[in-house]
Amino acid sequence: MKDLPVRKKIRLTGYDYSQANAYFITICIEDRHEILGNVVGDGVLDVPTVQLSKYGAVVEKRIKEISENYNHIQIQKYVIMPNHVHILMLVLNNENGTSRTPSPTNAVIPSFVSTFKRFVHKDCGFSLFQRSYHDHIIRNENEYHKIWQYIDTNPMKWQDDYYFVP
Repeated sequence: MKDLPVRKKIRLTGYDYSQANAYFITICIEDRHEILGNVVGDGVLDVPTVQLSKYGAVVEKRIKEISENYNHIQIQKYVIMPNHVHILMLVLNNENGTSRTPSPTNAVIPSFVSTFKRFVHKDCGFSLFQRSYHDHIIRNENEYHKIWQYIDTNPMKWQDDYYFVP
């Protein structure tokens, strides 16, 4: 019998992902296929942006819908790139009642990502995203501003991006 690969743990051990904080999430397309859109524009007067495909439009629709239905999450900024999505979000204290996902039993970030992926996959009719995702706990205001800037400028730096596949 062949040994299955051991998956690396990517969540911060012992950290409660349901607590109020800012988070930077990156979710990639399986095998980095560029199916969410194309980066268009190539100059100072024609600033590069992402022209979404029909799948990219589904992703954007679901980001907006899910964030509206999670009253304890605020999507601060996002960018849909050809083969991945970056989301900067705030998880708020939920002092006015309980959320749909009790904390800390079901952490908010994994629940958000799981729901988001499930709805996108259902709408598209197949699985787009890889199994895992990357998250980063934003520790201070300076880091928050750097990530905001990174999201803003990501389409302009597409060919130098870690996720770019030539």
